[in-house]
Amino acid sequence: RMFIMTMRGNYSVAAAILAHQFFAADAFAVPSSSAAAARRPSFLESTTAKKDDWSRPDLQGSSLVEDTLLQMESDVEFQKLTKKIAKIGVDGMTKEERAKRRRALDELGVPNFMQFVSENDDDNDGVSNGDAVDINDDSSSPVQNKQLYRSRPNILQLNIGLYCNQACNHCHVESSPLRKDETMSADVAARCLELLQNTPGIDTLDLTGGAPELNGQFRLLVRLAREWANENGRKLTIIDRCNLTVLLEPDQSDLVDFLKENEVNVVASLPCYGEDNVDAQRGRGVFSRSIAALLKLNEAGYGTAEHPELELTLVYNPSGPFLPPSQASLEVDYRRELMDSFGIQFNNLLTITNMPIKRFADFLAKEGKMKEYMELLVNSYNAQTVEGLMCLNTVSVGWDGALYDCDFNQQLGMGIVGESQITSESSKRRKKLSVFDIEMLTDLEKYSVRTDNHCFGCTAGSGSSCQGATA
Repeated sequence: RMFIMTMRGNYSVAAAILAHQFFAADAFAVPSSSAAAARRPSFLESTTAKKDDWSRPDLQGSSLVEDTLLQMESDVEFQKLTKKIAKIGVDGMTKEERAKRRRALDELGVPNFMQFVSENDDDNDGVSNGDAVDINDDSSSPVQNKQLYRSRPNILQLNIGLYCNQACNHCHVESSPLRKDETMSADVAARCLELLQNTPGIDTLDLTGGAPELNGQFRLLVRLAREWANENGRKLTIIDRCNLTVLLEPDQSDLVDFLKENEVNVVASLPCYGEDNVDAQRGRGVFSRSIAALLKLNEAGYGTAEHPELELTLVYNPSGPFLPPSQASLEVDYRRELMDSFGIQFNNLLTITNMPIKRFADFLAKEGKMKEYMELLVNSYNAQTVEGLMCLNTVSVGWDGALYDCDFNQQLGMGIVGESQITSESSKRRKKLSVFDIEMLTDLEKYSVRTDNHCFGCTAGSGSSCQGATA
């Protein structure tokens, strides 16, 4: 059963910068000759004991960074990858990954992603990938003319930096303690808040990284977004995509209180409910820290029935080249195991498929399993997932302000290409757009989504997105 897995008015932002009871009966059996009356520990007593065992107050204020760096230094494969990146660059690695995926698909006789989708949907002809589309087309299908085009965006996702206290082997953004320079500036953060203000349809601000909480702009973004939403009567969900261990890092002792005060939903990575599997995928000692962090969140009210406004969502991803199990059935397993073993509560579980990019692509190539995995994704294609693709209603922003259709395209450098809405008509030209090229996020609706062969990962099985399964 264990799966491996204020802005006030118009002033400038820049200026402000059940689980159930489970006991084995004989575990508490007492001989009838016992003089004292035998009493089975109550559910509350048992749960309290588990929490005391795993709360680990000794870990609060201790950093995982040094241990992560030591593990990276001793990881032969990581060192090989680092040398290769130094030699051919990140762009070179991205091109190499793409070529390997394309080679695998060619051997399988599979066309490019949008041609494949179109052949499994309606016949479409015409528009080239990334070109403008007719946003007044009243068709309900997002697939038109062999192209995928977005609906009105309601999620603004910001990757505010690649620095992280961990270096997980599945990480598609290749975060680590070494990524100190790729971090969002105050100017970019302020512009993102202005776009949020200018786009009434955005109801979710999704903050990710790296470990976003370790970025200097994180608390500013959260605080100003929440203040502005409250003052303007705007319903806004703010999400912190949290690796959990960051809650125990030095200078983060007040982080849970900050998140609670600003009504931030926590979406936390926990690829398994077993220690060995988690540590193998995310680094030595990560599991115990993650459990301690979850207990700390529960203590603050996150994931509990008493505080429905404080949502705690867990995220599962496979540890190898296979698809996630049913999201609903796996959630049942997580609830049982986490409550029985640690007394932990949570609201929801999301399953996310590993994309054949970055560190996971390197793993597939090293194991000679790229073709096998791509075949699995293609053979598991589910047309019902297309309308739920996250690129249709999400705008992804990189730490440098560049605009993307999704977080995966962001890591592959596949930016949204179009004309700046800010420059004069005479100087307009097609280019990769940034937050400084648009007035509002709906300016991007006329551009179709950029797709490539990694997109098969989002349409396999029950589908995959940053919001979990899509079908």
